[in-house]
Amino acid sequence: MANDIFATLRTYLSKVTDGDKSATEVASTVNQWLREGGEALKVKIEDEVERSVSKMGFVKRGEFEALKEEVARLKNTSPQVTATKKRAKKSPSAKPATKKKAAKKSSAKKAGK
Repeated sequence: MANDIFATLRTYLSKVTDGDKSATEVASTVNQWLREGGEALKVKIEDEVERSVSKMGFVKRGEFEALKEEVARLKNTSPQVTATKKRAKKSPSAKPATKKKAAKKSSAKKAGK
């Protein structure tokens, strides 16, 4: 990579020396090239850090906070849902039990007569 940098700088220096490009144009081009290289390097470093951290079992703070909020939201809504489910379960089961008892009583009365 160091050879690429020096080769590029030599090329631009020769263009300035030959008069093909002005020093300002070369400086602007080199500046842009360095900016793009820096961004590419930043992306590669971020990817490698994320991959390494993931292998270790860590999560990003933002993901953790979102999960924490989701758990809190579920805790706040779960008692209402649980109470509704319990009421729903009690209602249907209470009616058949009442009918069964009534049926047993009526059969017992018939047997007694």
